[in-house]
Amino acid sequence: MKVSDITKVIEDFAPLSIQEEWDNSGLCIGSAYSEVHSVLFGFDCTPALVDEAIEVGADLIITHHPLLFNGIKKIDPSDPVSLALIKAVKAGINVYAAHTTADKVISGVSGAMARRLGLRDVEILEKDGETFGLGAVGSLPKPISSAEAVSLVKKTFNLKMVRTSKPVGIPISRIAMCGGSGCSLIEEAKASGAQLYLCGDISYHHFFTPEGFMLMDVGHFESEVEIVSILFSLIKKKFPTFAVRISMNVNNSNPIFYF
Repeated sequence: MKVSDITKVIEDFAPLSIQEEWDNSGLCIGSAYSEVHSVLFGFDCTPALVDEAIEVGADLIITHHPLLFNGIKKIDPSDPVSLALIKAVKAGINVYAAHTTADKVISGVSGAMARRLGLRDVEILEKDGETFGLGAVGSLPKPISSAEAVSLVKKTFNLKMVRTSKPVGIPISRIAMCGGSGCSLIEEAKASGAQLYLCGDISYHHFFTPEGFMLMDVGHFESEVEIVSILFSLIKKKFPTFAVRISMNVNNSNPIFYF
């Protein structure tokens, strides 16, 4: 099995051509022609994930977030990105990321959020052509109050806490969402007719919302982490006897701690 055999399955699901222009999805370490005997899936390519890949004998790591994103001017082992890079290269491990490519397919990050919430008639929030785009929006089976929405979201995404704008005083029947940093789609969420918008990394001033519209910051990691199991399932379905596994620490790899 070659790297390209694995990545083709992912790119059939989430083509590299649809990634945002600022993104760095794809193979960032290694060669498409390298032989692969085992694959490890994770959320971020941290030094700990590379260590785990070495321990289990994986020679391909697939994550959501790219290891190399903003560019590197020097390689310093005291820096986590540099250290992961050093470890991966030294061990001969290939590293691939499906970032905004997996964000822009309706079966990807935001669509997974909608499915977990049990939404109906789900569609792309901000379309990029007919088939792809960022975010999702859909309708609840029946309207709920803002307090019920808070409980639903906390339970669905296993949250200890959630940051919200002022609760709306009207029933919530339509919910928009964008996994990860989604502040740029707030206006699209309003225009979609949603009473509630979920995303991560919401800044202070965005919480000043108009009447009838509510924001919830569900966390960057919490909104996106399910993509790991989605990508894993793609490869497992295509190659059922091949050695693929999800990192044993994926659910505990959130860099943000809550106290």
